[in-house]
Amino acid sequence: MWSQNHWLQTVYGNNDSSQRLARYAEIFNTVEGNTTFYATPSATQAKIWRAAVSQDFRFTFKLPKHITHELKLHNAGSALQQFFSVMAPLLDVTGMWKIQLPASFGPLHLPVLAQFLTQVPHGLTYGVEVRHQAFFAKGDAERDLNRLLIDNQCNRIIMDTRPVFAAPPTTAAVIDAHQKKPKVPVHAIATAQHPVVRFIGHPQAEANINFFQNWLKQLPIWIAQGKQPYVFIHTPDNQDAPQLAVNLYQLLQQQLHGSATPLANINLLSQHHDATAQMGFDL
Repeated sequence: MWSQNHWLQTVYGNNDSSQRLARYAEIFNTVEGNTTFYATPSATQAKIWRAAVSQDFRFTFKLPKHITHELKLHNAGSALQQFFSVMAPLLDVTGMWKIQLPASFGPLHLPVLAQFLTQVPHGLTYGVEVRHQAFFAKGDAERDLNRLLIDNQCNRIIMDTRPVFAAPPTTAAVIDAHQKKPKVPVHAIATAQHPVVRFIGHPQAEANINFFQNWLKQLPIWIAQGKQPYVFIHTPDNQDAPQLAVNLYQLLQQQLHGSATPLANINLLSQHHDATAQMGFDL
């Protein structure tokens, strides 16, 4: 997301709501566009989004749930054509198109996914998120899925919900996250050039320190291999997601300092000090 009222002091400042995406894109270089999962925007809206960001910014948009959850990838040709026709103004600044599948989409449906991947527009980058437990069991089903994605140069989207499930269900936001987010193992596999990590953080910032550590090892490995990971940070209510994202980014920046791929500085509006040092992060 890029529009959240609680981000006024850290992201938007005094800009009006129509400038939120533009201001977000001055700090961060990618965003998850979840709105397209629920409804395809108008052609006018797509043009407005494109005008708000620079050529270096990258959206990632989910395919509509009508395609993934209602049609379940069957007979989706016309729906795909309509969706990508509307989204055409954003093609040059969209880094990945996400295919989020329901938990009911299991191993027996892999041929459907294989057929669907032959129907999507060519020349674009895709990521697939699965939630069926069989795809996390390190058995034949997971191997078949990974092979299918590798063969199609399609990225496997990795959900890391360990932090939020480590939080006690004592607030409405955490309870809601426990009900909606999948509790699945974290398999950090790159099936193509743009591995995707969706990190659902603990509501207490300092509790995420240990959960960051594996990613601070894995992300530099992927980068050294010439891959370009996408990392998205959520929290149960997303109020503090920008700060948590900056915390992880700054730690990764330290890891890559002096490497062939250093990271530029980013700061939130209210950040006039090293937040990672203040929170006690230690590499």
